[in-house]
Amino acid sequence: MDDFDFIPSRGTVTSPKGFKASGVYCGLKRKNKDICLMLSDVSAAVAGLFTTNLVPAHCVVYNKERVKSGSARALIVNAGNANCCTGERGWRDTLDMAERTATLLGIQASEVLVLSTGVIGEYLPMEKIYTGIRKAVDALSYDGGVQAARAIMTTDTVPKHFSVEFVIDDKKCTIGVMAKGSGMIHPNLATMFAIFTTDVDIDAKLLDEAFRTAVNDSFNMMTIDGETSTNDTALIFSNGAAGHDKIVTKGEDYDKFAAALMNVAKKAAKAIAEDGEGATKFVVVTVSGAVSKEDAVKAAKAIARSLLVKTAIFGKDPNWGRVVQSAGASGARINPDEFSVEFAGVKVAEHGGAIPFNREKTVRMMDGKDVHLKIDLGVGCETASVFTCDLTYDYVTINAEYHT
Repeated sequence: MDDFDFIPSRGTVTSPKGFKASGVYCGLKRKNKDICLMLSDVSAAVAGLFTTNLVPAHCVVYNKERVKSGSARALIVNAGNANCCTGERGWRDTLDMAERTATLLGIQASEVLVLSTGVIGEYLPMEKIYTGIRKAVDALSYDGGVQAARAIMTTDTVPKHFSVEFVIDDKKCTIGVMAKGSGMIHPNLATMFAIFTTDVDIDAKLLDEAFRTAVNDSFNMMTIDGETSTNDTALIFSNGAAGHDKIVTKGEDYDKFAAALMNVAKKAAKAIAEDGEGATKFVVVTVSGAVSKEDAVKAAKAIARSLLVKTAIFGKDPNWGRVVQSAGASGARINPDEFSVEFAGVKVAEHGGAIPFNREKTVRMMDGKDVHLKIDLGVGCETASVFTCDLTYDYVTINAEYHT
């Protein structure tokens, strides 16, 4: 599927035909935009994947039920408040957000999905929310994707938005995405938020299948701090506006769509890892020589979320013992006499032990923004890579001051 031609760009959720969006400020955060609205001109097929946290936010429970219908038109998002652990009032507020948005857009409340992100355990200030929804409706634009991406940010330092173009039946097709997330990220079937739009016309079941595969190999292969949020959500809207024959079976057109979706999902996942709270380095952990794909993923994730490994990366310390320790503790099979380890392209351990290497050169190689860490488990031929970042003093500062 990687052989298809794509034109990637820094597009947005309004890059596909037939989508409007906006981002406005209503006072939920101290500054910066905090209400996002997205609208499809027509009803869109929809699929969603959600947090496995057993204390889900009200919006997660609401959206899980709504996406069962297989279609939706609009998405309203507030930043600054997670609306989680807020009891019956929190549930009513989620329903109210959908109903208010639907009324102003002239659509049904069942066509509106709702997302919230921010501090847990505080009630939504609904009068501010109402003001924000009105402003967001008035600001809707076919060029509003960048503002929408800014409005879903919390501790993010940059908006994360991308698009990819490809051709089906001589028709230009586009997939756009906006994502947010810097901390509390160790997702299972989602990330903090990843919202995709596409003008491809595809059967809802095929859309769901392609989406699950893309999310599993992108956002599920990423960790910032090992924490799975209460609000993690990934959504995709497909409105069919590109004008090609509908994709109803697997074949070249499906493969082309699935490959493009995977392409842009990985870009968004990498952007989240690069923007990890306080991060100075984007890190790719690759495990090879595993006896199974499951073992490769298990070991890679264990290494990527290890505090000791992440701090070693921050300190430019090629401490391969921490990598081996994490892999061995993961439960993945490893040959203690055959493993090898590389930091930033420099082999530092081989055949299960230390080897001579140029430490000064290795430290220089680890001084860059991107660091690749590799370990061969020495027991098979399966491979997996996970995206993460280093752990810095600023991560502690950001999260110590998050609520205050």
